[in-house]
Amino acid sequence: MSYTPDNERYDKSINYRRCGRSGIKLPEISLGLWHNFGGVDVLDNGRAMLRYAFDQGITHFDLANNYGPPPGSAEENFGILFKENFRPYRDELIISTKAGYLMWPGPYGEWGSRKYLLSSLDQSLKRMGLEYVDIFYSHRPDPDTPLEETMMALDYAVRSGKALYAGISNYPAELTRKAADILKQLGTPCLIHQPKYSMFERWVEKGLLDTVENEGIGVIAFSPLAQGLLTNRYLDGIPEDSRAAKPWGYLREDQVTPAITKAKKLNKVASSRGQSLAQMAIAWLLKDHRVTSVLIGASSVAQLKDNLASTNNLTFSVVELNQIEEILKS
Repeated sequence: MSYTPDNERYDKSINYRRCGRSGIKLPEISLGLWHNFGGVDVLDNGRAMLRYAFDQGITHFDLANNYGPPPGSAEENFGILFKENFRPYRDELIISTKAGYLMWPGPYGEWGSRKYLLSSLDQSLKRMGLEYVDIFYSHRPDPDTPLEETMMALDYAVRSGKALYAGISNYPAELTRKAADILKQLGTPCLIHQPKYSMFERWVEKGLLDTVENEGIGVIAFSPLAQGLLTNRYLDGIPEDSRAAKPWGYLREDQVTPAITKAKKLNKVASSRGQSLAQMAIAWLLKDHRVTSVLIGASSVAQLKDNLASTNNLTFSVVELNQIEEILKS
């Protein structure tokens, strides 16, 4: 089980982008552990993907307290793999986690209270066997907790040394601006925003991207492939081993059928660019300088390798962009 990383991992094709106005650079592609690293998954497969990712220069691994299933198991498995493979390289890694969704019963087991966020962070550190995480996120805004309380919890997490940076996820534009203002006043600037963003999910273009640019906040897009809809996975229907076929997945069958027609058309554009549909979907996000990194999930090393190749062609012609817009608006 011994692991020695590739000595040339920082000399490969992966590029690093400045995260907002911070001192941190993130790889253009980061690896998320939302799927395929939980207690229901094969640990050896997760080990292979993490090793391959690091060997290619991917330095950012993203988690959350509720990733699994069951909730917490992705962090537990990552803790096992970190201890076995990556502990000597801790200072080369950006490891993030989040809190906001349901984790335990009772009134303190979800949302954005100081009680929940800081208790969850302690649990996450224990599960992963870490002294600190690099980024700690408020995973979603809480309509019932004052924003000041949530941001003060993030500030405390940083000042206590349990996190190096604070981030937010799933916050709309105006709430992002308010959160950034509060954190700035507290002396812990907001490093990064993690929104859901893909060709099929474009709400961030209606104000959020401008807001983060003005505030000096980085952006890391999650679900860039719309949980597989922007790949060749569903072009001919729903495979038995796909996310849409899993009873514990977040992708439902009624989401797949309407997307297939657009995906087939987009796939033709991708082929003309010499890319797979997944590669083009990732490149389409990275064409925007406001996007620091794209957070991908993978079920195999082969899939990870294919996604990484998207950075080989990030340039789009006006004709290609117009074609894509026509398809997406149809």
